Amino acid sequence: MTESRSTTRRAQREPAEVLYREELDKLMSMDPGPTPPGWRLSPRGVEKFLLGDEKLGIERKFVADRSMVVRVIISLCTSRGCLLVGEPGTAKSWLSELLAAAVSGVSTLTLQGGAISEVGQLLYSWNEALLRSEGPSRKALVPTPLLRGMMEGRLVRFEEIARCPQALQDALLSVLSDRVVIIPELSGDDGVILAREGFNLVATSNSLDEGVHRMSAALKRRMDFEEIRPIPHLDDEIDVVMREVAKANQRAGIEPAVDPLVVEILVTMFHELRNGQTLDGRSTDRLAGAALSTAEAVSVAHAASLNAWYYGCGAMTIEHMMHHVIGSALKDQPDDRRRLRHYFDTTVASREGDGWRQVQALRSLIY
Repeated sequence: MTESRSTTRRAQREPAEVLYREELDKLMSMDPGPTPPGWRLSPRGVEKFLLGDEKLGIERKFVADRSMVVRVIISLCTSRGCLLVGEPGTAKSWLSELLAAAVSGVSTLTLQGGAISEVGQLLYSWNEALLRSEGPSRKALVPTPLLRGMMEGRLVRFEEIARCPQALQDALLSVLSDRVVIIPELSGDDGVILAREGFNLVATSNSLDEGVHRMSAALKRRMDFEEIRPIPHLDDEIDVVMREVAKANQRAGIEPAVDPLVVEILVTMFHELRNGQTLDGRSTDRLAGAALSTAEAVSVAHAASLNAWYYGCGAMTIEHMMHHVIGSALKDQPDDRRRLRHYFDTTVASREGDGWRQVQALRSLIY
């Protein structure tokens, strides 16, 4: 009889406050402040956590202009929420997670706009068994992540806020303006939830996909907007992809040989097709149906690593990468197939080097 395998399984992905616990503890121990009420780190400490500090051994986790990061951090010090707007795959959610981990030590107080269809999912609901036996009480109250954030004084993340119905978006107005939620079923002070120091809202919204609802104008007036743009410099993007692929491969328990040349070609293709311009300044076709973001490049490189590990000789090749590029680039826009072939014929074909020649030799995969 074969021995049964252990049922203990590790988490596929830990939240940021667990992944970077040592860094957060180090920053807290040496943070000179001043620290806003309810925050675990000072604004400068949060900035170091996001952008890194080589002298302190703090890893850079987000690539962006420092002034933009400072504006976001300062907006969270105010009584206004912050809305991060940008194209898919620009790491808006990752930025909000890092901010919540640094500010509050918890990044899991999260709402998903597309999953909210009633006020009970936005603010609170009830434990039906306790409600029937004891009636309305704080004990029977089931707070959502938003209400918990208010009660505990923590930063709350609201993903894809524009996908939430507009009437429910407006339910946030008293939360952001007056920092209060009134529960009519409870009498006296029990029915008034006041936000504790440290509470605020950081939301994200996809600029290319408004979802099924328009964002409430009243809610817009109560939030600071910040556009999160794709990484502008190729070298920075290559560095991010190499680093994140290594982490993804480690979590998957694989150790393929990741060729920097393969990653460079992958990121270059995504960079050019995303921007509609080659590295030497010539115009090229942009793909309409694919985000071709840094996050998508990480996904493709990780898939190519898995392909190499399980089906190849353990080393990522141009062919492994190209098979997954096609699936990523050709989504739901039929004309993108023509645009991608044109990119190969006008840009890839003119480039020198064995790597680019291998890419061109695999042009037939587009058909």
